Amino acid sequence: MKVMVIGLDCATPQLLFGDWLERLPNIRKLIKNGVHGEMASSTPAITVPAWMSMMTSKTPGELGFYGFRNRKNYSYDEMFFATSNVVKEDTVWDILSRENREVIVVGVPPSYPPKPVNGNLISCFLTPGTDVDFTYPKKLKQEITENVGEYILDVKKFRTEDKDYLIDQIYKLAENRFATFSYLIENKSWDFAMMVEMGVDRLHHGLWKYMDKDHPKYEAGNKYEHVIGDYYEYIDGKIGELLEKIDDDTAVMIVSDHGAKRMVGGICFNDWLIQEGFLALNETPEGPMPMKNSMIDWNRTKAWGSGGYYGRLFMNVAGREPYGTIPPEDYEKERDALKAKIEQITDPEGNNIGCKAFKPEEIYPKVKNIAPDLIVYFGDLYWRSVGSIGNESIWTFENDTGPDDANHAEHGVIILKTPENTSGLKLEGVQLMDVAPTILELIGVNTPADMHGHSLAKK
Repeated sequence: MKVMVIGLDCATPQLLFGDWLERLPNIRKLIKNGVHGEMASSTPAITVPAWMSMMTSKTPGELGFYGFRNRKNYSYDEMFFATSNVVKEDTVWDILSRENREVIVVGVPPSYPPKPVNGNLISCFLTPGTDVDFTYPKKLKQEITENVGEYILDVKKFRTEDKDYLIDQIYKLAENRFATFSYLIENKSWDFAMMVEMGVDRLHHGLWKYMDKDHPKYEAGNKYEHVIGDYYEYIDGKIGELLEKIDDDTAVMIVSDHGAKRMVGGICFNDWLIQEGFLALNETPEGPMPMKNSMIDWNRTKAWGSGGYYGRLFMNVAGREPYGTIPPEDYEKERDALKAKIEQITDPEGNNIGCKAFKPEEIYPKVKNIAPDLIVYFGDLYWRSVGSIGNESIWTFENDTGPDDANHAEHGVIILKTPENTSGLKLEGVQLMDVAPTILELIGVNTPADMHGHSLAKK
């Protein structure tokens, strides 16, 4: 059978299945007549690599990237970006293309630069601009421009205090994305069609505090209180329009790569490492600033960290890093000490906030390329990692990369409606690596033995 997948980046179960389900007639019908549930994200729960983990049924360790920016080698400053060129594992559309099934792929990260498929592909929000080739085949770019309009890759500068601008741009993005996908499914032959809409993510990050009554910055009666709910209704309408264009023999899946939750604050990771004696600087900054590797006294440093929705901790190991200070035989002892200290971090009132520090080799069956020595979730992801230094304390309630109200949550969503399944069953224990085997089974293609997920097709 044919399979259509609608990806909603950051769509979160407490909203989609809880607070607003009655406002979403099309999604509600799919849930009633199919199966649905929370879906555990990858670790880390972040756009790149989560979508690729979903589409390959492999862990970030096997994919060999742990975020958009990754260590290229054991130097202190060389990084590589997780483009489609670093994806060495087969995606669903790679497998289907080899089996002579026709595919449509729109905006699934990371898919720039576009690779050949048996069908049509438009790359993702990581594409540098519409002046480059971002489609396969190349001529598809002009076809989309002529029949839909200029393609919109993402919301520019979505971390902004101009919320009216942000909302306007998010709606324009969604209108363009759904129109493009609609054009393709109506005018191209396909067995598998998938799109990812980024607007949900951009709206959560930009406006969560206006909606969530438990957010520390929530103000009752604010003018943006209903914006996220209204947008979910709008997306539900767009999904309804797509459903009208397919027949009853087509399976439909709605998925998200992770969820969202309120961001309480940030932990200034490097300031904390300085405070705890693991990181030394050549001189003390006069105020908050981005940390540069040239500021670090590597001969007196054991570890440093990076900012983001999760924290990445790197250790300065003798014989591994250029100026390593940790003897290799002490590596595990030092890493255990760091892990224990991280998991004891408190809020300003002295309450343990519930941090988790993961060793990559304990959560992945393989670890390719250079993973962080520890992957850190601050405060169960209610706190983000802040990489700047010179802050007044290790706690901050302002984001160093621009306004941001939400962090990622460990569970996204899955809804699956097939012609055979009308159960309304709520699924338990689903992981995003289950998506790829499900798609392949529904289309009738054998699932590779090295995929980790399990098909949900018979649920």
